Amino acid sequence: AVYATFLNRAFDQLLMDVALHRCGVTFVLDRAGVTGTDGPSHNGMWDMSVLQVVPGLRIAAPRDADQLRAQLREAIDVADAPTVIRFPKESVGEPIPAIDRVGGMDVLRRGEDVLLVAAGVMADVALRAAELLAGRGIGCTVVDPRWVKPVDPELPGLAARHRLVAVVEDNVRTGGVGAAVAQTLCDAEVDLPVRTFGIPEAFLAHAKRGEVLADIGLTPAEIAGRIGAALTRIDAVRPERAGATAGARTAAGGRTAAAKESQA
Repeated sequence: AVYATFLNRAFDQLLMDVALHRCGVTFVLDRAGVTGTDGPSHNGMWDMSVLQVVPGLRIAAPRDADQLRAQLREAIDVADAPTVIRFPKESVGEPIPAIDRVGGMDVLRRGEDVLLVAAGVMADVALRAAELLAGRGIGCTVVDPRWVKPVDPELPGLAARHRLVAVVEDNVRTGGVGAAVAQTLCDAEVDLPVRTFGIPEAFLAHAKRGEVLADIGLTPAEIAGRIGAALTRIDAVRPERAGATAGARTAAGGRTAAAKESQA
């Protein structure tokens, strides 16, 4: 176990002594993401970017205490590659239940317009942003990847059913989960805009965690507002995608009505 920020100092050993030899070592990263009052040096905001380049390594980002326990067991069971499990310094919230599973991803909410990929504890923020967007008539599917590296192979197919992909992470935007998702969609030739909401490439000021998150725009209201604005711009230049989504909804509604009539 180590503070997430201090893993930077052990990168060479992780790469050459552990990953190269495919050792089943599990690194438990405390204080991942924004720590706030511990000061700029203690924010664990670089680990998911730094570790993206390590061959074979897997990263788990649990959304709640139940998932932390489950994913720690999963990580320890991996014997032929290094694993990392990261969690923040904050109070434990209520468990966030999944309503479905696609590949290895937990589906937390279903919608038609936006695929919201929430890394770890940002699931709660993403769900609240989705609720705000629902009030504006914008439907969001919210998924927790559980394992953020590698990107789940089922993600491109799921993304293709939406108009926009948004990633919410408590890591720097440069080289993080959002960048990995965008690369995966590009490689799969899924032509969709991707928006990443994460930590800017800067040292963060000393403040309470909630204050820091608000300052860098990682709040439900800010995320919902920017997603809504992005959809407006996208629809202005790509109206055929908005029409296709509406058509899919109409078709789905027709199938549902027909099924009800046949049952009657």
